[in-house]
Amino acid sequence: MRILGIVCSPRKGGNTEILVRAALEAAREAGGETELILVADMNIAPCDGCGACLKNGTCKIKDDMQMIYEQLELAEGVVLGTPVYFMNVSAQAKAIMDRTYALLGGRKLRGKVAAAIVAARRVGAGEVLSLLYPYFMVHGMIVAGGGIGYGMEKGDVRQGVGGSPSLSALEEARAVGRNVVRMVGRLSKSRK
Repeated sequence: MRILGIVCSPRKGGNTEILVRAALEAAREAGGETELILVADMNIAPCDGCGACLKNGTCKIKDDMQMIYEQLELAEGVVLGTPVYFMNVSAQAKAIMDRTYALLGGRKLRGKVAAAIVAARRVGAGEVLSLLYPYFMVHGMIVAGGGIGYGMEKGDVRQGVGGSPSLSALEEARAVGRNVVRMVGRLSKSRK
């Protein structure tokens, strides 16, 4: 089973990347094959609202999003990671979310398992999760939960707390990876 992690942070090696990598490591340990996309150095334009994808099912903008489309279609599970910026997802996450509108008409993400990883300094993690879960559901994806990691500085999530009162940020991220693999496995069995 193929699990895709997408790090939607403009910072390399930051808290979001640390948490998504932990989720993917746990997914591999649980039997998944993983792929990681770091959008920090990618060229992903925002949706321009042209409507071309409504006519032919593909986005006319030719940039690095084309590779992400391909990886999303190949994946059975997706872990989308974003930092919290002003009580919202990062601009990079929003661009990717908007550009997946091109996949909506063909229901290309339907039935895939999705989970969110959110890195926050102090506030906004719950609000961001409440944005990401409906986004997944609009695509017909099956939500396998999410994880939160708190940290002020780069790397703080390694010792930081998670959103749960009993789990650290890394424990929560690892649980996300295991949950995605577990859900993909259950769905695979039920589809046979």
